Amino acid sequence: VGVKESHQMTIFRIIGAILHLGNLEIQGERDGETCSVSSEDEHLRSFCVLLGVEHSQMQHWLCHRK
Repeated sequence: VGVKESHQMTIFRIIGAILHLGNLEIQGERDGETCSVSSEDEHLRSFCVLLGVEHSQMQHWLCHRK
């Protein structure tokens, strides 16, 4: 396709992270307004490793709008 190998690996990491994000389990709370993500979720861990983001911050911001 003409894409450099280093760019291919970056693309694969991003696609892998998106696929893991799609498998993430988000639990809705009783009030219907809040949610949570388990800190033990393997997909969240993989997502954070692939993109190099902090686990606790991603866990927080996936469930908060502000």
